[in-house]
Amino acid sequence: MALNATIYKFALSISDLNRDFYDSMQLTVAQHPSENAERMMVRVLAYCLEACEGLAFTKGLSTPETPDLWAKSLDDQINLWVEVGEPAADKIKKATRLAKEVKVYSFNSKSDVWWSQEQKKLEALDVSVVQFPWDQIQSVTKLLARTMTMSVTITGDSIFVNADNGDAEVHWQRLQTKE
Repeated sequence: MALNATIYKFALSISDLNRDFYDSMQLTVAQHPSENAERMMVRVLAYCLEACEGLAFTKGLSTPETPDLWAKSLDDQINLWVEVGEPAADKIKKATRLAKEVKVYSFNSKSDVWWSQEQKKLEALDVSVVQFPWDQIQSVTKLLARTMTMSVTITGDSIFVNADNGDAEVHWQRLQTKE
């Protein structure tokens, strides 16, 4: 018997001081049965960091040929391809051929090992790589509820999350910037 996705609903308010982007929205996120809560929360944080017209979650883990998030133009061109986790360099190489911009948000406890193994391959590609500290992702995941109100403020290299049951701050490190 196949397991069903777990649905989360966010009343989300984003204040991105880096980009002068401010918006409020209702966001419904499906957590794949094989996906942990930390990975799902990184997808939500990546959504907040990349929020723009046309940004959408894909089927993700159930369709490995697509990214976790993408933004498409009206003529179905992929403007932004966002991967969450520690993807293989071959998948990122393919993504750079399909999308105008490619970003990776790494967060796992094994993120440093992944980066040391993939860095040389990714340096040759037109991709931005951001790393979130695992312990900070765990702290923001503790705020998770099936239905929640979440206010996200982005400034400098940090995201401040205020939720119904507390708050947390997540800093990131840019491992590679798009050239």
